Amino acid sequence: MIHDVFMPALSSTMTEGKIVEWVKSPGDKVAKGETVVVVESDKADMDVESFNEGYLAVILVEAGQEAPVGDAIALIAETEAEIEEAKKQGVGKKVGVSGSASGRSEPTPVAKPVEESTTVANTVTRSNGRIVASPRARKLAKELKVDINTLQGSGPYGRIIAQDIEKAVGKVSTPPTPPKPPVEPIKPIAPQPVAVNNITPGETVALNTLQKAVVQNMIMSVQVPTYHVGYTITTDALDRLYKQIKSKGVTMTALLAKAVAVALQKHPVVNASYAQDAIKYNGEINIAVAVAMPDGGLITPVLRNADQMDIYSLSRSWKDLVNRARAKQLQPDEYSTGTFTLSNLGMFGVSTFDAILPPGQGSILAIGAARPQIVASDDGMMGIKKQMNVNITCDHRIIYGAHAAAFLQDLAQLIETEPQSLTL
Repeated sequence: MIHDVFMPALSSTMTEGKIVEWVKSPGDKVAKGETVVVVESDKADMDVESFNEGYLAVILVEAGQEAPVGDAIALIAETEAEIEEAKKQGVGKKVGVSGSASGRSEPTPVAKPVEESTTVANTVTRSNGRIVASPRARKLAKELKVDINTLQGSGPYGRIIAQDIEKAVGKVSTPPTPPKPPVEPIKPIAPQPVAVNNITPGETVALNTLQKAVVQNMIMSVQVPTYHVGYTITTDALDRLYKQIKSKGVTMTALLAKAVAVALQKHPVVNASYAQDAIKYNGEINIAVAVAMPDGGLITPVLRNADQMDIYSLSRSWKDLVNRARAKQLQPDEYSTGTFTLSNLGMFGVSTFDAILPPGQGSILAIGAARPQIVASDDGMMGIKKQMNVNITCDHRIIYGAHAAAFLQDLAQLIETEPQSLTL
């Protein structure tokens, strides 16, 4: 019997996936539950396991190509004798693959892509312990009998590339010495467009998988009736606390997430979400924090039960989440289980902004930069205090203005007068 390997739906918003690499090659024996292919979903690279035992007969969608969710991407034959029959079936299926897969040619990049020689300190491993390596590197390692588990990757985010394999067997030659410049003056070269952050002015670049997911989420978000409430919070006490515990690995992001989580304990409706003419009061306070990705788009790693974690564990968890998010190693429950989101542009000097509500949540808090301000006290005296503007966006179907205002008032009181309680 011949079985299809389908493009899986790795998240609720995923409509198509991109093949990162095939772990198995045509003709390889495949065990049930064994990883066959790595697929890029809208947020991360995920290992896809086989539901059947047999032999990988035909690959229908090659590495680097895309296919809609539910489309066949490979064929597995139960016996070696069926491999040839599967190959015949695969010819017809390859022709029928949608334009997002083999029928679509990849655009030629104008800007210079990230080179494989980018140096990174450590080799990346997936959550299942498998080393991350390019398909060419895996094939070369197999041919040259090199154990990739002993190598240090030099590709993007520590990925092992072909050059690492060649270096391990001593095949990399020393680059030749460049020739001396000619004595005669060189004619000036016409100026070329300068690529900024791998972008060349004038080019048109297709959205990547993550950016497409952001587009879908934003379209869903604008259908929700929302409103914004702003508040000014004095941060002098919080800044003093941060200076005291910064050396212990505590980050300002963790402090703000902890403060929001503690304030949400008193306001469960602000931590709730709309669910088909009902209010879903979440049993956990999971703070999602927006993080910009190097290749475009954003992801929201989640600090689960942030109100119950101590600030030091919370900071360590946050650093780990960010590192794995940018290496595309997060599991779905690490970016899709948020109940309340923070978006902090204060680090860029932004004073105030409105954040768009994420799908499935009731609130998101936009945080601006803390700046010294001249402030009048209740007794009429003038002084300088450091203040930041926060702006909450809420789903008006379940959260009303008074709810948002009361939450912000309690958050401000916690940050201004009781920040030490965040370390308890």
